Amino acid sequence: MLPARRLLFRILHSLALSALLLIPAASHAQEKNVTILYTNDIESVYEPIEAFWNDDIEYIGGIPYLATLINQIQKSEPESFLFDAGDIFTGALAAATEGKMAFDLYNSMGYDAIALGNHEFEYGWQKLVHVKQRACFPVLNCNIFYEGTDINLCQAYAIIEKNDVRIGLIGVMGLEAFKNTIYSANRDGLEARDPYPIVQKLVDELHDEVDLVVLLTHQNQSAPMQSDKEADPAVQRGFEEDYAMAGKINGVDVIIGGHSDNGLWQPVQHPETGTLVCLTFGQGKYLGYLNLTINAKSKGVSFNEGKLIPVNADTLTPDTKVAQLITRARDAHTELTEVIGHIDRPAFRKYYRESTLSNLMADILQAVSHADIGLVNPGSMRADLNAGDITVEAIKNVYPFVDPFHVVEISGQSLLELIEYSCQLTYGLAQFSGVKLKYNSKRPVGKRVIDIHVNGKPLELSANYTIACSAFMANGGDGFTMLKNGKLVKISDLKMIDHMLQYIRSKQKLNVPALGRQIDAME
Repeated sequence: MLPARRLLFRILHSLALSALLLIPAASHAQEKNVTILYTNDIESVYEPIEAFWNDDIEYIGGIPYLATLINQIQKSEPESFLFDAGDIFTGALAAATEGKMAFDLYNSMGYDAIALGNHEFEYGWQKLVHVKQRACFPVLNCNIFYEGTDINLCQAYAIIEKNDVRIGLIGVMGLEAFKNTIYSANRDGLEARDPYPIVQKLVDELHDEVDLVVLLTHQNQSAPMQSDKEADPAVQRGFEEDYAMAGKINGVDVIIGGHSDNGLWQPVQHPETGTLVCLTFGQGKYLGYLNLTINAKSKGVSFNEGKLIPVNADTLTPDTKVAQLITRARDAHTELTEVIGHIDRPAFRKYYRESTLSNLMADILQAVSHADIGLVNPGSMRADLNAGDITVEAIKNVYPFVDPFHVVEISGQSLLELIEYSCQLTYGLAQFSGVKLKYNSKRPVGKRVIDIHVNGKPLELSANYTIACSAFMANGGDGFTMLKNGKLVKISDLKMIDHMLQYIRSKQKLNVPALGRQIDAME
């Protein structure tokens, strides 16, 4: 039997050793590492696109390839979360399924939550309310209400928990995005309210219950519809609304934004609140990656790493399950694979400059409407058009909307005001058929137009002109109020997209129009 003194020493020694071993564990338990993966404005870009602006990547994006990249990261970082900041609809297959396919794809990819984007209203809010029931994740928005009530259109917030990390999520849509980028008929009966007091109240309620507060926002200026936007600083539209919200709302750790597609290669931290703002360039070309450390005791959040990871379709393989969902949808809608014509060379989009694709679509619109002018807003051109055979799906991906075209009559003075407004570039440079103009982009707003000809003749301010455009534009969309104030002459019997398809079928062979209709004197 050990002497009492030796026995006491051994017991004390064992207790001291145990205490030392527990100190690192306790310290470690106070810290939680979390990875957030994020996307925004994927807009149903199912296939990789040619990365003609990137010397290192031939093809980029594609939802099945994005899914593979997500799976690879989540396999090595199982504590990761996956969020999206809205605009999961648009495109031919989304329209054919009225949004069902988009939700099925996001279910398959394992999203934990998304925010509403303006494109989720493309088929009307009633269909959105119905189809979002397919989602296996929260679909969030806190500031859109049934008109005249305090009833939210969607779930305002959610708490998502994984591996002992609790994240409070709130969905937000900017007032500009709601009012100016959703076709008015598709939001009738709804109203958007100032998000600031609503968000602050929800943040205050959630803050003590969660480890992180994350806003999924769909605001800022409208995105430039241009595939190479990350290589063209001129069209990067900023993230002012997200940055302002980061500075004014207390208690928010991260804002994952959308709508402007102003990708941030690294998150931007607001100097006053410490809130991190994150965005990708949209269309599923990059996956956002954010790694943080949370102090469970103090609730302090430390930034470790943030980046955009390219979805390199040259090296990734498509996810089988996601690819099968897309294939089955195409098999169920074989009308989309019909070849209706042929085009001699690629037609590309531009946002702040004249583009061959928008010229082509404006020409078609003028031809089918017999109006003096065909008018296309650059934000409506949702995909480039490859050379060769043209399928129904390709055209519906270019113009995925389901509104009719309107013919509106306005005065020459109003047409001048319309063109001056276009030259402000608030929503990009509008594209015309039947108009040739010269302007100076460096002059003050409202004084940029130098010369306008309509169908070969100088603009007459006292004359009247008929303009064919989408119903969205005719109702003042993208801020074109001069069309809303004009005289409605005609509403097309078919959807605008159906008239476009009929025209291409009748012509069979299309040549890409030359540039030169809108000349910037400063270039």
